[in-house]
Amino acid sequence: MSPDNPDPERPADEPERPAPPGRSGATPPSAEPDSPAELDPPDAAPSTAYQSSLELSFDEPRRPLRVAATVLGVVLALAVLGVPFGLLWAVLAPDTPVLKTAEGAIYTEPQPEQPIAADGWFSLLGLAFGLLVALALWFVLRRRRGPVGLLAAVLGTLVAAPVAWQVGRRVGLATFERLLATAPAGQAFTKPADLRAGGVDWLLGVLPVPHGSLLLPAFGAAIMYTLLAGWSRWPGLRPEPDPAGFSWVSAETPAPPAAPEPPAPDAAEPPRG
Repeated sequence: MSPDNPDPERPADEPERPAPPGRSGATPPSAEPDSPAELDPPDAAPSTAYQSSLELSFDEPRRPLRVAATVLGVVLALAVLGVPFGLLWAVLAPDTPVLKTAEGAIYTEPQPEQPIAADGWFSLLGLAFGLLVALALWFVLRRRRGPVGLLAAVLGTLVAAPVAWQVGRRVGLATFERLLATAPAGQAFTKPADLRAGGVDWLLGVLPVPHGSLLLPAFGAAIMYTLLAGWSRWPGLRPEPDPAGFSWVSAETPAPPAAPEPPAPDAAEPPRG
């Protein structure tokens, strides 16, 4: 019998040739879609890729030595940045006029405003420094956002503030001390800026504890970092990848069509080409 004239005595459900896997011989290949069992679950590969990416990028264990090295590196970098902070303060803060007497140098005015202005400039610059440090660390240390980033910002600004104070107050200090020792009585000169509302106390003689205006940079950094964490749209504070980025299947993939009903036993077999 030719393929165009099927044998009527041959059972309808007996295939003439091996059918492709997963397809019935009684239905033409173009008419029967793949069964739902043969289709890969649309979300199997994307979820696997997404989960593996999260495990590699965001759920990796934090090693204590690496965390300590990060915090130490930030503290050292901010200590170095305390130098330009102190130089800027020395430029903006006004010097105080003094007069040399037999007992030493005295202010030319009973209540000079220059020392108050020096404290004010240091406070304003310190707050701005802390805010900028928190912003920079938030974007630079993206993988360390959270307690580690906050600790690095606070410790770094606590170290940078005394460095800035010592650098700024020493600008012109050697000239002042020389004039104080050699100038004749009655000569007027200026005293470089210094802090009166801040300083460093030594706890047990070994641990420096800053106070006053030296705490403002750390205060500004802590406030800004906390606000950034509170406004973050990610629960883990770190940017999370979009699941659609790891998938080649749309998140709204329609459900596969239902399998067609099997043909009736007495249905005629379509011609085969």
